Amino acid sequence: MLDVRRLRLLRELALRGTIAAVAEALVFSPSAVSQQLATLEREAGVPLLERTGRGVALTPAAHALVAHAEVILDRLEQAASDLADRRHGPAGPVRIGVFPTATRTVAVAALALLGTEHPGLEPRLSEIDPAAVGDALRAGDLDLALVHDYDLLPALDEPGIATSAPLFTEVMLLATTTQEPTLTGCAHAPWITATPATRCHDTTVRACHAAGFAPAVRHRIDDFTAVLALVAAGHGVALVPELAAGDPPPGVVLTPLPIRRRTTTACRAGAERHPAILATASALRRAGSAASGSG
Repeated sequence: MLDVRRLRLLRELALRGTIAAVAEALVFSPSAVSQQLATLEREAGVPLLERTGRGVALTPAAHALVAHAEVILDRLEQAASDLADRRHGPAGPVRIGVFPTATRTVAVAALALLGTEHPGLEPRLSEIDPAAVGDALRAGDLDLALVHDYDLLPALDEPGIATSAPLFTEVMLLATTTQEPTLTGCAHAPWITATPATRCHDTTVRACHAAGFAPAVRHRIDDFTAVLALVAAGHGVALVPELAAGDPPPGVVLTPLPIRRRTTTACRAGAERHPAILATASALRRAGSAASGSG
């Protein structure tokens, strides 16, 4: 009989590429991961890993087994959701990943709704960039998280992760100190972007490229309050989402662009109907719609 925990390790190896990365993500030692995978190989009765220099690669049999593992893990999440609903409905801990701009504008209001409607729930917030959400969900560090889908970027499509319909939609704003600015008019200005490898950063770069130039990035800041303060002080221009621009400093001009950011929830595939996930997603949807003016 194949062990589900070892199948999960194989799936993580397929996604992360190295035993060291799997060990770090799941808080194991590399030797423990290697031992568990060796045991899984004996259980399977066929080679699953082959040495490639100092690393390992999955065999065709391993890739086929990973595909089965995805289905099995999905069904286990469905079973847990069904049992939770039959036991007690929305109750117990629910670990929620939120991006920084949503913490004060959406998450606090959502927690107030949950406290009134589902006092048995124990929501636990963690700030996380949407780019890291897939790994955190698969590792079991989070149960539900907010992620972004931008007009200029493809939607996140992560193995083992299910996303909802958009909870709320925001306009992206060009922040400058110039009246009636345009992206093209900012081609020679210094730019302030989020840090690389974030979707906010990639959206700014793509928007500038679509306008015919590459941004000259001077500052890389993830805190949009600080970004707007830098804009007000004349240190550059930036793209900011609507949720981050509710109270801009004096002198900052915010110009709506034809770019939208849609926020959705993400959870492990199969957990979409878990009562705690449904209740939390509903509260986030209502709080987000109120904060962004959408819905």
